[in-house]
Amino acid sequence: MLNGIHFLLTYRCTSACEHCFVFGSPEAEGTFSVAQLRAAFEQIAEVESIENVYFEGGEPFLYYPLLLEGMKLAKGRKLSAGIVSNAYWATDPESAELWLKPLIDLGLSDLGLSDDAFHTSEGKPSPAQHAVAAAQKLGLNAYTMCIEKPTVKISDSARKKGEPIIGGGVRFRGRAAECLLGDLPRKDSKSFRECPDEDLKNPSRVHVDAFGNVHLCQGLLMGNMWQTPLSELVKNFKGKAHQIAGPLIEGGPAGLAARYGLELAAGHVDACHLCYEARKKLKGRFPEYLGPRQCTGNRAD
Repeated sequence: MLNGIHFLLTYRCTSACEHCFVFGSPEAEGTFSVAQLRAAFEQIAEVESIENVYFEGGEPFLYYPLLLEGMKLAKGRKLSAGIVSNAYWATDPESAELWLKPLIDLGLSDLGLSDDAFHTSEGKPSPAQHAVAAAQKLGLNAYTMCIEKPTVKISDSARKKGEPIIGGGVRFRGRAAECLLGDLPRKDSKSFRECPDEDLKNPSRVHVDAFGNVHLCQGLLMGNMWQTPLSELVKNFKGKAHQIAGPLIEGGPAGLAARYGLELAAGHVDACHLCYEARKKLKGRFPEYLGPRQCTGNRAD
């Protein structure tokens, strides 16, 4: 049952991190207007099961007045609200308080902050830690997320002997699948028989962007809410009948590649890597279900 909407408030970001799912960057296009944001909340009101919203990006704090308006709209609909940010704005704890206080007053209940080598300059204090200190002082639940550059670790006893373990927490889709593969070990592509991250049969949350795309996973679309109301998309969604989600539900990324007879490399780093490569191949055939270009590295939609 769908109970959460995650707004990709903008694809623009202060950085262009190598592990980003959506190729966020200072030049990325695709930001909600106030009118679009209000229209989205009108549609959300028609889906009774939705209980919470998140504001993400890109970097949502780049459009702080828009973020405030989103919080007001969420409060008016009695929806719990959270934000995911890279904390660039938290130059010190006192400044971070100034950014957070108005959001807390509007009902912000959850704050996720990136705190890793992708977001922190070596030898400098972490903005995320400044933000956490401010949040704790203000009584806000805040947590940090740490993704590190992928490394090969020694296998543990619970795994098949000799099987490599790739550490760091990276999911190889979006920019990570273009920038971080290096010489990482590949596994037999036919072994990726399930999606490890998303419940595509019965999604509990989706992402929405300014173009109207409703993402089951970044770049994998349920449909477009500017063309078909969100309530209808949700009501009529049948995962196994979906041209892309269906094969993924039945046989994972390997099943998707097999369904459409794709010629891909024999080995991939993880399931996301294979899925990303398969979806790139299929985008021209299924543009209504695969996009926008921001999710495959192009700068405009």
